[in-house]
Amino acid sequence: MLSRLRALIKKEFLSIWHDPKSRMIILFPPIIQLLIFANVLTMEVRNIDIIAADYSDTLESRELIAGLEGSVWFNKVTRTKDTKEIENLIKAQKADAAIIIADDFSTRLKKGQPAEIQLILDGRTTNVAAAVNGYVSQIAARYSQKLTQKEGVSGAAVAIEARSWFNPNAIYQWYLLITLISILALVITLILTALSVARERELGTFEQLIVSPYNSFEILVGKTVPPLCFSLVMVSVMTFIAVYGFGIPFTGSFPLFLFSCFTALLSFVGIGLFISSVSQNQQQAILGAFAFMMPAILLSGFISPIEDMPQALQYLTYLNPVRFFMSAARGLFLKEMPAADVLTNLAPLFVIALITLTLAGRTFKKNLE
Repeated sequence: MLSRLRALIKKEFLSIWHDPKSRMIILFPPIIQLLIFANVLTMEVRNIDIIAADYSDTLESRELIAGLEGSVWFNKVTRTKDTKEIENLIKAQKADAAIIIADDFSTRLKKGQPAEIQLILDGRTTNVAAAVNGYVSQIAARYSQKLTQKEGVSGAAVAIEARSWFNPNAIYQWYLLITLISILALVITLILTALSVARERELGTFEQLIVSPYNSFEILVGKTVPPLCFSLVMVSVMTFIAVYGFGIPFTGSFPLFLFSCFTALLSFVGIGLFISSVSQNQQQAILGAFAFMMPAILLSGFISPIEDMPQALQYLTYLNPVRFFMSAARGLFLKEMPAADVLTNLAPLFVIALITLTLAGRTFKKNLE
């Protein structure tokens, strides 16, 4: 029995190792994912862009802003007194927060009274908002202590009055559910399409498809439409549950949201069909799908902000369709994102869909020939 088992185990080792695709799946995805996880999986938020509106314009207010600029957490401090500019920068996600210092800031401190500063946070990403609130509070507390020691005035302290835009109560569930819709759309679409051609190869029906009168374009369309429709229906159902079941406000245009879903799902379908077209069986297709899904989710900014990633990985996120779909979904749900901004996120999805569907179509054509 031991001899037979040894021979069988040896045979399985050789079968796996001699198959180029299995060997590639064993070697490359774990190493790639390890490198991505090591650089992306962090709860620390850095490289924060913040706006400072200093209406006091005194030594005390400038010292407080200098504390933000000298902090390791903040990347850029933009100074402005234009409230419209503050609104536009936060809406466009070019700033994560803003502090507003009132004109009586210095006067209150010198009288030994608490001086409030308003902290405006981008509530669409609750983890970043919570981190920014904590960082600013620490800097304000250190400054208050330093001021007390320097001036000898008791009672002088900087008080933070935080306000979260787009998610006033900082409900983490809003952020999580919108993100989950994007991720689950990827999972459903990728699995359905990745198994389509691989299943036919495994069942032996792919040869029948080859000898059929269909050309490669017709096969591509036939393989694209059903998973696209199923996924679009499921995303609509999940959106309905999020809005009416969990009370998440939907502030944007629903037709524009459906168009965004269609575009994103088309790019997911292209990736899934390409994986399926190069897989010999369903096991390879599933492994290929998961090898793509994990890095795509991590590089979407779901766990850690993209700005905190190494520069090379930040460039890599431009190839990730989940990043752009997630950004469009959050904007349409919570901040009534205008059509021009939505189309900015959809343009890369069109390009990804065009490239992946073209590659899948060429692979089909090669197999047919």
